[in-house]
Amino acid sequence: MREPAGDSPLDQAVKRLDRAISQLEQRLSGHAGKPGAEGGDLFDQGGGDLAAQLDQARLREKELEEAGAEASAALGRAIAEIKAALNGETSDASQTEEA
Repeated sequence: MREPAGDSPLDQAVKRLDRAISQLEQRLSGHAGKPGAEGGDLFDQGGGDLAAQLDQARLREKELEEAGAEASAALGRAIAEIKAALNGETSDASQTEEA
């Protein structure tokens, strides 16, 4: 059997992956010597800070859900009042026409 003259798609993908890893390693090694790189990475945020932010977000979510439920109830009451008023006006208007 003859081997193909070019690389297979898998071989090409492996080469691209190797190049990408090399570039990433170069960037990381270049970034490691910069000020603030020691423990100041984007992924190195304090766990306590993230937990506090999560707690605040959950509290805000609960407040928004409660406000939404209150608004929905108020809208429901307003719709019922409008319907009652329209039904009252309709019956009042029909009584006026009959007289």
